[in-house]
Amino acid sequence: MIKEKIQELSKSIFSNIVGYRRHLHANPELSFDEVQTSAYVEARLDELGIPHSRLANNGVVGLLKGNKPSENVIALRADMDALPITEANDVPYKSKNVGVMHACGHDVHTSSLLGTATILSSLKDEFGGTIKLIFQPAEEKLPGGANLMIQEGVLENPKPQAVLGQHVMPLIDAGKVGFRAGKYMASTDEIYVTVHGKGGHGAQPQQNIDPVIITAHILTALQQVVSRFADPKSPSVLSFGKVIANGATNIIPNEVYLEGTFRTMDEQWRKEAHIKMKKMAEGIAESMGGSCDFEIRNGYPFLINEEKLTAAARGYAEDYLGKENVLDLDIWMAAEDFAYFSQAADSCFYRLGTRNESRGITSAVHTPTFDVDEDALAISTGLMAYMAVKQLGN
Repeated sequence: MIKEKIQELSKSIFSNIVGYRRHLHANPELSFDEVQTSAYVEARLDELGIPHSRLANNGVVGLLKGNKPSENVIALRADMDALPITEANDVPYKSKNVGVMHACGHDVHTSSLLGTATILSSLKDEFGGTIKLIFQPAEEKLPGGANLMIQEGVLENPKPQAVLGQHVMPLIDAGKVGFRAGKYMASTDEIYVTVHGKGGHGAQPQQNIDPVIITAHILTALQQVVSRFADPKSPSVLSFGKVIANGATNIIPNEVYLEGTFRTMDEQWRKEAHIKMKKMAEGIAESMGGSCDFEIRNGYPFLINEEKLTAAARGYAEDYLGKENVLDLDIWMAAEDFAYFSQAADSCFYRLGTRNESRGITSAVHTPTFDVDEDALAISTGLMAYMAVKQLGN
C-alpha cells in the first residue's frame, strides 16, 4: 500500500527535515530577499535530481514526474520569506539575522515541501502524473509572490488541475490538521489617509481648521461602512492601527496621518466599499473646512477552497491520520497570498497543527516567541505526499 510506504519514508527522513527546518529558521530572509533560501532549496532539489527553474526572481519551481502514464498535474506550494521581528526564543536554531525571524512558520512550509519531494522522488514508480513543487517568495509583502509567480506562468506549462498548500496553526495541537471548504480567508487592503487642516494655538481654535476633530469624525463615520452598508451575512472588518497627530497639549497640527486595513470575503462589495470609504472621508473633511487624501492599496483577494477538491483532500487526510485528527476550521479574517492561487485554479489551503502545551509551544504567529512542535514535520511531509498521489488518481 502506498500509504504505508509514505508513512515509513516520512519516519526515515524525519531527522533530515528537522535539519532543513532548523537551517532555514536560523537563516531567515525578508520578502523579496530570499536569495540564500532559494539557493538552499535548489541545492536540495539538485540532490534529488529534480529539475527546477526560477520565477519572480527568488521563486523556485520543481517538476517531479511519476513513471506511470498519466497527463494529470497537481501543484504543491510552500512560501519561504520571514518577518521583520527579533526572535526572543532561546533555542539552538535561533535566528542569526538580527531583526529577522521565521515567525510565521514559512521555514516549516519550505522544509516540509522538500520532505514531500524527497518522499515522492523515492516513489516515482508508484504513481503517474506531474507534481509541480512551488517554492514561493514574498508572501508577507504586497504585491505578494504568488501573484508575481502566476503572472510569470507558474500555473502553465503544464497547467495543474489543483493546487494544495498548508500553513502552520499554533491553535491546533501537533498531530492534527484542519480544513474548511468554501470561503476561508479574507481579502486585505491597506488604507493610508492624510487629513489636512490649518494648525495653530489650541487656545484659539476659532482661528484654525482642526484636523484632529475632522479625523475623529472620519474614524467614527467610516465604521458605518461595515455596520450599515455591508451585508451582515458577509464578514467585513475595518480597523485603523496608526493615528499620528503630531501636535501638543496646546498645539493643533496642520495634518493627521492614518493607516488601516479593510478585509472582506466578497470582491464586488470590496470594490463598492472602497468607493464609499473614500467618498465619505473626503466629504466629511470638506464639510468641516479641511481636505483629505485617501489612498487604498489593493492587497490579496479572499481565499476560497474549492468544495470538491477540499472534500477529497479532507478524506485523504482522514485516511492518512484518522478522522479524530482532522478538524473543521472556522472563517479566518487574516489574509494569505495563496488566495491568488485559489482565484486562478481549484485549490485547497489547509492548516497544520503545531501546538504543544506541555512543551510550552503556544505562541501565536507573528510574535517573537513563536515556535513549533517539530513532531508536526512528520505529518506535514507525508500527508502532502499522500494527498498529491491520491489526487493525481493513483
